[in-house]
Amino acid sequence: MNQSPGLPHSHEEPWLPYSGRGHRDPQAGQPAVQVEHLSVRYRKAGSDALHAVSLEVAIGQRVALVGPNGAGKSTLLKALAGLVKPQSGHMALFGNPVGACHHRTAYLPQRTDLDWQSPLTVSDLVMTGRYVHLGWLSWPGQADRVRVRRVLERMGIADLAERQIGDLSGGQQQRTLLARALVQEASLFLLDEPLNAVDEATRDVVDEVLTQHTQCGGSVLVATHDLGRLTESFDSAVYLREGQVESILPFGRDPLASLAPRPASSGASK
Repeated sequence: MNQSPGLPHSHEEPWLPYSGRGHRDPQAGQPAVQVEHLSVRYRKAGSDALHAVSLEVAIGQRVALVGPNGAGKSTLLKALAGLVKPQSGHMALFGNPVGACHHRTAYLPQRTDLDWQSPLTVSDLVMTGRYVHLGWLSWPGQADRVRVRRVLERMGIADLAERQIGDLSGGQQQRTLLARALVQEASLFLLDEPLNAVDEATRDVVDEVLTQHTQCGGSVLVATHDLGRLTESFDSAVYLREGQVESILPFGRDPLASLAPRPASSGASK
């Protein structure tokens, strides 16, 4: 199988890596994501945002996180990205602790979580995906700029390279964020609502990129409300409700009946 542009053959450790982080190679035979009995509680919250959650994402799989607002989808992605600390449970990425190889995982938050009024250009924002390879006191070089240009072309936004990110449409913003993940050359994509309020053309581009990524050995975990494309865009779906796993469905059956929204009960998780 050909190597994906998003999957590095090797990793050259920066001279001064950020926060002293190093690189660990994936453990043979381990899944991309392994979560066991994970619980997360935010300060001042009356209940767990996640409670005893267990799931697995195999190498080369596209897995959807589905559930109503407050089900815990974003919290789970943030925990896997190392942005929130769990109270209990176990997480491993490629058999290693979260953060053991930070360049290998690309986390894309919801677009509304970012400051789109920044003076950054599209090219500037995408280049930030290279920073995990550079470390402190290093600047992007010609090879990094070439990678950025190629990824912008792949995402169909090369003509927007010098446009300020505040001038982008929703679909253009999402393509820019995915371009940042691609230029990072990550193996695992953690994407929070990448198809929310985007045009059909962008949905097609995102589908194509994620499919190619997994066909070449990458892995994808995506929080989504878009039930219409589940069977064609994902290999399985994890349904979350009130911070707990309600069901895990491999496709090959009709998931929509099982994943249809249900009346919310009292209490909600973040």
